Amino acid sequence: MGKHEHGAVDHIVPIKMLVGTCIVLLFLTAVTVWVAQLDFNILNIPSMNLLVALAVASVKVFIVSMIFMHLRWDRSFIGFLFVVSCLLVFLFIGFALTDTSENEPDIIPGNSPPVQQQLDKLEASVAEAKAASADGEGDTHAKSASGDDH
Repeated sequence: MGKHEHGAVDHIVPIKMLVGTCIVLLFLTAVTVWVAQLDFNILNIPSMNLLVALAVASVKVFIVSMIFMHLRWDRSFIGFLFVVSCLLVFLFIGFALTDTSENEPDIIPGNSPPVQQQLDKLEASVAEAKAASADGEGDTHAKSASGDDH
């Protein structure tokens, strides 16, 4: 029978590194929350929030995988496979986003002229209804003030 060692540790991560990693991850989480509250529409970059949030999330994934998944101390081929798989995921998501924006751009509700025309008609009818109800209330108050109740 062979002798198997279960639970053998190849390396021990220092507490300073774990605390530093925790501080960096908390800081990046705060950056993500801060960026989510920024308004990039002023700069005509409406999708910048998403891009910055994804970039920060990618950095956090890299940190977690290197430290907590111990890829920093593993064989370089495993790290290579991790990096290649991440690049392929980004590539496939990029292709999907490109196709979504190029193929049928009017598929998003409210992004086409007919939908906008319908919304304008709805707003006009609501304004008319409010004006009519305001006129009706004014007539009722005028009649009761003059004493004509019959």
